[in-house]
Amino acid sequence: MPTPETPAILPTATVADAATRLGIAVQTGPQLLRPLLPGRIFAGPAMPVTHLGSVDVILETIDDSPSGGVLVVDNGGRRDEACVGDLLALEAKLAGLSGIVIWGLHRDTAQLREIDLPLHSLGAYPYGPRRVPPAGRRMAIAMLDGVRVSEGDHIVGDDDGILVVGPARRNELFELAASIQSTESAQSDRMRAGTDLRTQLDFAGYRKKQASDPRVTLRQHLKDTGSAIET
Repeated sequence: MPTPETPAILPTATVADAATRLGIAVQTGPQLLRPLLPGRIFAGPAMPVTHLGSVDVILETIDDSPSGGVLVVDNGGRRDEACVGDLLALEAKLAGLSGIVIWGLHRDTAQLREIDLPLHSLGAYPYGPRRVPPAGRRMAIAMLDGVRVSEGDHIVGDDDGILVVGPARRNELFELAASIQSTESAQSDRMRAGTDLRTQLDFAGYRKKQASDPRVTLRQHLKDTGSAIET
């Protein structure tokens, strides 16, 4: 059952709208990151790791992850090697992780689709790392093209991209996002039943208000009437 801390059903657009309303800065992952499995929403505590050229630090991250965590792998945006394949993705799924984000490339694309764990990356590449990895423990941080991801952050991902949500006011953010989602879902249901959006928003009433007072905005009208629309 989703809670404010695990907003598995909240699209990134809804979370972004809530952040805008509350004035909370929420970082976005690079637009170059693309979903392997379109149409999937995932969310969970960030489990970041800086890739060192070997699977040990990724396995360590999976081992440390809570159920529902999101594996975030920083491979420096490299285009000459893939750092996550089918075995690591399957291991992450068996450990209960909800998704994977890679600032780099993946491989074993067909198998990854069968595994059915949401994954965002820069694309696919057949070769894995060929460099000699240094010895070391997991570095629990990832940079997504300049966007810092730390433990304590929360990841939300879907076809629109990746959001990195910090701990400040996060419950408030997710609660408002859930409220927005509920309102807009109800509006969508009424539209499919035949009631257009202009009628639902009393757009004619807004135009009358605006005609008498040009300072009246649609956003203020929606606030006064308890409606919601962000695009």
